[in-house]
Amino acid sequence: MKKRIAVIDREKCHPVECGNYLCATLCPVNRLGAECIHPGEDDTKARIDEMLCTGCSICPKRCPFGAITIINLPETLKKPPVHRYGENMFELYSLPTPLFGKVTGIVGKNGLGKSTALKIIADVLQPNLGRLNEEISFKDVIQYFKGTETQKFMEKVHNHEISFSYKPQQVDLIPKQFKGTVHQLLQGVDTHKKIEEIAEQLHLHDFLDTDISKISGGELQRVAMAAAVLKNANLYLFDEPTSYLDIKQRVAISKFIQSLASPNTALLVIEHDLVILDHMTDLVNIMYGFEGVYGIVSGVKTTREGINTFLEGYLKEENIRFRDHAITFEKSDDRSGGTLTKLVTWSNIHKKLGNFLLRAESGTLHKNEIIGILGENGIGKTSFVKILAGVLKPDTGELDTKIRVAYKPQYLDTNSDTTVLEFLQEAVAHYTNQLINPLNIEKFFGQKLSELSGGQLQRVAIAHCLSQNAELFLLDEPSAYLDVEQRLLISKVIKNIAEERDVTILVVDHDLMFLDYLSDRLIVFSGTPAKEGILKGPFAMKEGMNLFLQELGITLRRDVSSKRPRINKVGSVKDREQREDNKWYCG
Repeated sequence: MKKRIAVIDREKCHPVECGNYLCATLCPVNRLGAECIHPGEDDTKARIDEMLCTGCSICPKRCPFGAITIINLPETLKKPPVHRYGENMFELYSLPTPLFGKVTGIVGKNGLGKSTALKIIADVLQPNLGRLNEEISFKDVIQYFKGTETQKFMEKVHNHEISFSYKPQQVDLIPKQFKGTVHQLLQGVDTHKKIEEIAEQLHLHDFLDTDISKISGGELQRVAMAAAVLKNANLYLFDEPTSYLDIKQRVAISKFIQSLASPNTALLVIEHDLVILDHMTDLVNIMYGFEGVYGIVSGVKTTREGINTFLEGYLKEENIRFRDHAITFEKSDDRSGGTLTKLVTWSNIHKKLGNFLLRAESGTLHKNEIIGILGENGIGKTSFVKILAGVLKPDTGELDTKIRVAYKPQYLDTNSDTTVLEFLQEAVAHYTNQLINPLNIEKFFGQKLSELSGGQLQRVAIAHCLSQNAELFLLDEPSAYLDVEQRLLISKVIKNIAEERDVTILVVDHDLMFLDYLSDRLIVFSGTPAKEGILKGPFAMKEGMNLFLQELGITLRRDVSSKRPRINKVGSVKDREQREDNKWYCG
C-alpha cells in the first residue's frame, strides 16, 4: 500500500511557464536519476510517481502556481481507493451504506467526495477501485467489499432489488437541461400519478404552470425534490436538499424527508446545516480527509453521536484526529449591560416594491456588534439591507445612515474576468492575517472570478466586503455554498473583524446554528411572503429567537456535550416543557 498521495491540479499546472518542469528539476529523487516527476502522456502537465515520492514537500512549496499537493495517507488505510478520477487526481476511500427504514446523513467538508460517493451508490458512476487502466467487473467490486454491509448492498443493486432516485446538488442546472413548465417536468417522471399530492406537500401549486426558467432557486430546489420522489424508487439520495431554502422551508423539507422512510425505503442525505441534519436524520456518516485530494467515510453513528464526533474532530474507533481542534458552542451573552454607542437609527420606514410592502417601525444599531437577521424568503430582508446600503431609497420614514457602508449581496457576479488577486487588493494590502490566511484564499489568487466555485466565490466576496473602509458591513447570506467548517470559520472571522475594528456587521442567513454562534442581537421579519414584510427589533438574542421560533412552531434546546442548538421533537417531554414555560429558545 502506498504511503502518500500526490494530486496535481491540471488547470493550475503550466510546465512551460514555470521554466520547463521546475518541480522535476528540484525533485531530489529525480536528481538521483529516477523519474519521480516527469511529463505526462500528453506532455503538457507534470506527473508524479507516488511510489517513488519521498514526501519531501519541495515541489508543493516551490510550484509557482500552487498546483501540487502531496499528503501522507493515514496508516489505518489498508485498501486501495474505491474510486480514483485519474493519475495524480482525487481518491475516495470507502462508501456510506444506506439502511432501510432510516434516514442516513453525510457530514464533512467540501471537496472530500460526498457527491462522488452518492453517484457511486446511485450507480451513476462506476467505481474503478483505483485501477485506472483495467476493466473493473462486478465481481471485482464485490471482492473489494467482501464481508461488509456494502457487499450486501451492492449485490442487491446488481440483482435489481434496489431502485434509485437521485436529487443532484446543482439544481440551478435544471433550466439548462429542461424546457417547459414545472408541471410538464414533473409529469415526465411521475410513475405513481402523485403530482397533486407531492405538490401539496412541497407547496408547489402557486408555480406549477410557470416556465422552469422563471422560478427562483428555492422553488427549483422543491421542484427537484418533487421530481426525485415521484420516481419509482426505494433508495432516495438527496444532495444538499435545503440550499436556497429559508428556515421555515428547511424544517418542512426535513419533515418531508423523514416521512419517506419505511421498512422498504432508505434515504441518504448530504447536508451542511447541522441543525437541520440533526433534525432529519437517524444516523450519520462522517467524511474526512484532505480537500480535493482524498476522502474517507467513517463507520455509521447515531445522529447525535455522529455530529458531536464531527465537532470534536476525533474518531475514537478509528483513532483518527481529522481536525486539530474541537468546535464548541457557548451560551450567548446579552450585551445590553455595556456602554452602547448609536451607529444607525430608523423610524417609520415604508417601501413599496410592486405588490410588496416593507415596514420598519423603529430600531437602532450600535457600534461593535453583530446583528443576525431571520425571516422567510420574500419577506423583505434583502430589501431592508439594500436600504441601509443606499441601493434602495425608502418611500417614507427617517433613516440616519451618515456612515460608510460595505455590502456583500446575496447573488454574486460569476462572469467577471477580474483575477482574485486584483479583486482583493485592499484585503491583501491590509488584512492578510485577518481575512486572506484564515479563509485560505491565497491558493486561487491567479484564478478569474468566473472560474471559482460557489464556495470559493463566497469566501472571496466576504473578504472583499470586510476589507473595505466602512463602519457598517452588510452580509447577505454569507453561509451559502459553504460547508459546516467554513461556516463556523467565517463566523469567527466576522467576530474578530467586528471586535478589532470596532465596526458593526449585519448578517442575513437561514442557518440557525450559524446565526446562534455569531450574533449578539437579532432582527426578526414577520408578515406574508411577496405581500408584506414587518421588521421587528433588534432584540436581545433570547427575546429575538423566542419570537422567531414561536412563529416557526419549533423549540430549540442545547446539546449537553457540545452546547450546539438542537430542534426538539414536537410533542417530546422537552418540547412540551419549553412551550409551557414560553422558552422556545435555550440560549
